Amino acid sequence: MAIVDQNLSQKAIDLENEYGAHNYHPLPVVLEKGEGVYVWDVEGKKYYDFLSAYSAVNQGHCHPKIVDALSSQAKKLTLTSRAFHNDILGVYEKYACEYFGFDKILPMNTGAEAVETAIKICRKWAYEKKGIAENEAKIIVCENNFHGRTTTIISFSNDPVARKNFGPYTKGFIKIEYDNLEALEAALMADSNIAGFLVEPIQGEAGVYVPSEYYLQKAKALCEQYNVLFIADEVQTGIARTGRLLATCGNCTCSNKNCSGTPEVKPDMLILGKAISGGVYPVSAVLANDDIMGVIRPGNHGSTFGGNPIAAAVAIAALEVVKEENLAENAERLGKLFRDKLEAFIPTSDLLLGVRGKGLLNAILINDTEESDTAWNICLKLRDNGLLAKPTHGNIIRFAPPLVMTEEQLLDCVSIIVKTITEFEK
Repeated sequence: MAIVDQNLSQKAIDLENEYGAHNYHPLPVVLEKGEGVYVWDVEGKKYYDFLSAYSAVNQGHCHPKIVDALSSQAKKLTLTSRAFHNDILGVYEKYACEYFGFDKILPMNTGAEAVETAIKICRKWAYEKKGIAENEAKIIVCENNFHGRTTTIISFSNDPVARKNFGPYTKGFIKIEYDNLEALEAALMADSNIAGFLVEPIQGEAGVYVPSEYYLQKAKALCEQYNVLFIADEVQTGIARTGRLLATCGNCTCSNKNCSGTPEVKPDMLILGKAISGGVYPVSAVLANDDIMGVIRPGNHGSTFGGNPIAAAVAIAALEVVKEENLAENAERLGKLFRDKLEAFIPTSDLLLGVRGKGLLNAILINDTEESDTAWNICLKLRDNGLLAKPTHGNIIRFAPPLVMTEEQLLDCVSIIVKTITEFEK
């Protein structure tokens, strides 16, 4: 029976390898069902999902309220394009603007599309509002960033795998060190053609690097001083992942009733994706106030699927779940517990060097080089022990479970991680 079961997985993997482009290197597990914090493979084995589709499934797999919203809307109207109005888009736009505290939203589908949208808005604002000469606007970005893989976005990446043989690259970007206010101020002082500063509040793909305290606040103040737009890419960190509705809420927690409307660092432009739909449907968005979003006029930007009725219905339901189930507060509490437990384990381990993160976006550092396969092999062992995660940058393993996780489930997962690393050391 075990041989037959194994064949199910291998057949699925072989089909992907034969007919699909090889642009991913998945962990060898074939999933067919998900519910809450769990997923099941085609052989029926149950796992804790500790990646949440790169933080898209914050509300848990197949959340009934979100799935019902999709199903109900799909039976009525799926797509009109933006050639016509539909009866739910405006409802979603109003809800999201009030939810996050902005005047306007521009709906798109994927995170990378939303980043590209923000770049376009920023440049147009620079020419029409700031007075920068056309085609001279520049945007400051951070080294080791991850904002997507479009041609423009990889132009300011320093990941050789993402860049190699995809040039020529798009100009107009200045790279500085992340979490370095002196470098930011020097770049702002050196060039009057700076239009914006695009930054991840926490660098997730780079290895869950949390910046110094008050970095975001001081960076925003510098942007205001030099009349530069502060653009927060919260595609991965937003929607309660870091223990607050937005990571740019700084040091406040979501017990603060003003968190969603007046965060300590309010970006000039906010980029959202992933969990804004609970992982049920591709939805992304850029939010800004009228003085910025007003530069976009008919014909300047668009998407056939952006703002479609299903996306609007799904996003409303997904955002309602975040508030109704207090997911930000849960992420804050469980994230602290997770880090405390693993920090207590570090002195007993030769492999585990450290744990870092915020809320339920965390990473552990493995005692090996980036070029090693140790973290990958640990993830294979975690899979065998019933927990799914993946390395990022060789010797770092990212942990980001669904935010609906309970304390009992989290402690069970900590036990699996500790057991796996201990087994691996023997």
